[in-house]
Amino acid sequence: MSVAFRRESDEEHLEPKFELPIPPGPNLVTAAGPALLAARVAALEAQIDAAAEDDREPLRRDLRYWNTRAATAEVVGPPADDTVGIGSRVTFRLNGQTRTVTIVGHDEADADARIAYAAPLARALIGTGAGDLADFQSRADAIEILSVEND
Repeated sequence: MSVAFRRESDEEHLEPKFELPIPPGPNLVTAAGPALLAARVAALEAQIDAAAEDDREPLRRDLRYWNTRAATAEVVGPPADDTVGIGSRVTFRLNGQTRTVTIVGHDEADADARIAYAAPLARALIGTGAGDLADFQSRADAIEILSVEND
């Protein structure tokens, strides 16, 4: 029979469902990281239990990602001295505006006040201290570090 007369299933036209990509490198987190990861896993497990069977596969994929992240988390304490590192809360001036961020692990970051240690801004800040100037976006001394808090 010719393929022109063959009925194709709807599944043939769907995009393939890939696993969520794991960021490269170690899974460094702050002391609060394991609890945040465990809460995410518990929330997904509850969603899977409440979801209809057809809606469970994307949730299971997310759960596999978060279980992997929870299993590979490496807690990193903040630096002992006043230098910026993972877990540091940094106040700085960039382009005339003052901003405060906390440097955290990939999975702890949010869009505003908590940035991942691999983000370009965090990489520019790590290793600096209060009063230092840091290069950023190909500009020398673009960032002025005002204060560093390590808990």
